[in-house]
Amino acid sequence: MQIVNARQSLLEIETKLTNQGEHSVPDVVQKVQAQLLKKITLEVAKLDAAIAAMIKATAHFVELAEIIESVPGLGKGTSAGLIAGMPELGQVSNEVAAALLGVAPYDDDSGKRKGERQIKGGRRRVRNLFYMACMGAATRHNPVLKAFYDRLIAKGKLEKVAIVACMRKLIVILNIMISRGETWDPSRYALS
Repeated sequence: MQIVNARQSLLEIETKLTNQGEHSVPDVVQKVQAQLLKKITLEVAKLDAAIAAMIKATAHFVELAEIIESVPGLGKGTSAGLIAGMPELGQVSNEVAAALLGVAPYDDDSGKRKGERQIKGGRRRVRNLFYMACMGAATRHNPVLKAFYDRLIAKGKLEKVAIVACMRKLIVILNIMISRGETWDPSRYALS
């Protein structure tokens, strides 16, 4: 878990430096930022190797990674993040899995007033990691999620709302797949 968190922290720093580099800064600052970015890339590669070795050394982690990575659009980084950040996956109810990720819709009702549903809580780092993976899966790489995403957009949902709905759907699917020990089967999760 600590190695995955350290990797995520380095990636956050890399993003900040990259975003700062988009603005006009003195040459000396650009050089320092370029050196830091190069160093971060090397350190992330070392952490990736350490994470891969840890997963490879544990049979249960190998099985989990195989199941998670069988889903189109999810790769090694996402599987490592889910293995480390949500060890309960496959052992809890679908509602709890969504709540742990922070994509469960909570109501905001009071008396006769019916408020808008909102997500809250959960594990921020895992949610951020899963958001990025799900965005690629739902918009490009996973035909099942793409069909679900397109249907939500056609109904008038905002893009971000549709992505969060896809995240919830996918974490529930992963929870079921892991509990059953099954790899991805597109026919099982296709929209009817």
